[in-house]
Amino acid sequence: MITKKKPTVVWFQAITCNGNTHSLLSANSNRFELFLNSFDFIYHPSLTIDKSLEDILNQKEKIDFLLIEGSISSNKDIFTICEDSTFNHLNQLASNANYIIAIGSCASYGGIHAKFTQNSDISGINDAINEEILKNLKHQIINLTGCPVHPEWILQTLFTLKTYGQIALDEIGRPKELYSTLAHHGCTRNEYFEWKVEGDFGQKEGCLFYDQGCRGPMTHSSCNKILWNDISSKTRVGMPCVGCTEVDFPRNDMLETKKNIGIPFEVPLGISKRAYLSISGVAKTFKIDRLHKKLME
Repeated sequence: MITKKKPTVVWFQAITCNGNTHSLLSANSNRFELFLNSFDFIYHPSLTIDKSLEDILNQKEKIDFLLIEGSISSNKDIFTICEDSTFNHLNQLASNANYIIAIGSCASYGGIHAKFTQNSDISGINDAINEEILKNLKHQIINLTGCPVHPEWILQTLFTLKTYGQIALDEIGRPKELYSTLAHHGCTRNEYFEWKVEGDFGQKEGCLFYDQGCRGPMTHSSCNKILWNDISSKTRVGMPCVGCTEVDFPRNDMLETKKNIGIPFEVPLGISKRAYLSISGVAKTFKIDRLHKKLME
C-alpha cells in the first residue's frame, strides 16, 4: 500500500516579536493535532528540532507551504540570521516553494517594524521577493494579516490550499472567506452602537466606537465570528478593535476616536458621512433605558 506523502510546511521567522508563533500555539488543540497529522511540519526555529535553517536552505526538495513571520530587510546591520540577511534567506526559500503565506501584518505589509524603524529598507514579503520567483509559484502570495493573526485563520488557509489548491483572495491578497466581513459583524455590542450608547475600556456593556477608537466597523476581520480561544474577542472583553488586519496598521493614537468639532473623521464602511451623521443624530435623541441601565450595572 502506497502512503501519500504529506505536504511539507516551513515556518521562517524574520524580524518579528514571535507573536504569531505564540498565536499558533494557542490554536484549538484538536485542530492543531489535525494539522500535525495532515502536514509534515519540517521546520520552525522554536518548535522543531530535526532540521536547521541551513538544512532547509540547502535542500533540493520543494517546500509545499512556506510560511513567513515578520518583516524583511536586506540590511545585515538590522537583523542577521546565520550570517545573512532576512532578504536573502527569504528569496532563497521562496525560490523553492510552491505556496507562500505571509503570517501576520509585519510579513504582509511591514507592520510595526516598517513604521517605527527609521531604516526604510524594512518591508513586507510582497515587496521583497524577486518578481521572477513569483512567476513560478502555484498561487499568488497569501496575506494573513493580523497582529497577531488568528491561529484558526492559519490552519483554515492551509487546509483549504491542501484540499483545493487555491483560495479566493480580496484585492490585497487576503482570503475572502476570512476577511470579507468586518470585526463589527458578530460584535456583542452592536445594539449599543446602533443607539450610540458609549462604554469605556474594560466595561462589559457599551459601544467603544465613538470615543474609544474602536475600528470594528471598518476592519476586515472575522474575530467576532471565529472567536479567540473559541470563547472571546477583544471587543467582548471591553478592548477596542485596533484594526490590526488593515494596511494602515499601526496608526497613531489608536485608542482614540479622531474627531473634528465632535464629528468622527472616519465613519463605518459602506455609509456616507452625511448619512451616518443623520442616523446618529436621530439615534441620540432616544434614550433606551434598558441599555443605559445595563451600562450602569
